[in-house]
Amino acid sequence: MLGVCINSFGIVLITKGMLGTSQISTLPYVVSLKFSNISFGLATFVMNIVFLLLQVLLLKWKVNINHVMQLPVSLAFGVLIDISMSITEFLNPVSFLPRLVTLLIGCIILALGISIEVSPKVVTVPGEGIVHTISKVKNMKFSTVKIVFDVVMVSAGLLLSELFFFDIRGIGLGTVISALLVGKMVGFFDNRLEGVYNKMYA
Repeated sequence: MLGVCINSFGIVLITKGMLGTSQISTLPYVVSLKFSNISFGLATFVMNIVFLLLQVLLLKWKVNINHVMQLPVSLAFGVLIDISMSITEFLNPVSFLPRLVTLLIGCIILALGISIEVSPKVVTVPGEGIVHTISKVKNMKFSTVKIVFDVVMVSAGLLLSELFFFDIRGIGLGTVISALLVGKMVGFFDNRLEGVYNKMYA
């Protein structure tokens, strides 16, 4: 839950940089921009429920406790995104440099949150769960599925943005930067947290 909490704040900071949100958040963010009664957190929650249902279908209902726990985690994640958006309401950088700094801080925080969330191997958010499930069912490398999945998410966000606004919104340089940096930062934090978890579970 600590990882999920940190995750949500990192995603919001990346989004607040106004250079483009993270890959997996492009679709719900564009939806939240179009419909004022649908918050960023609510759109993210609905998207994650769709991912959870897809996992269940792909596994032919052979689910375990990890899949069951994804439901409350998804709810918490959506609520925490909205809380983070509310807390950072004052943060609206205008010039490029403050936007870039906000984005980079968001990338660091998101990477830390992902590492804390995944390392205990307890439960993952559906966005990660669906990638694991597809790689397992299709017998494909996780990294390959992840790349394809991110491309599909960004493409869907672009398509909706064009349909809704005849313009590109929520996707940009920040989306590319987060795609390039977050994975490497997760590896950095994983290497340092591994010793901590080994001591905790020894």
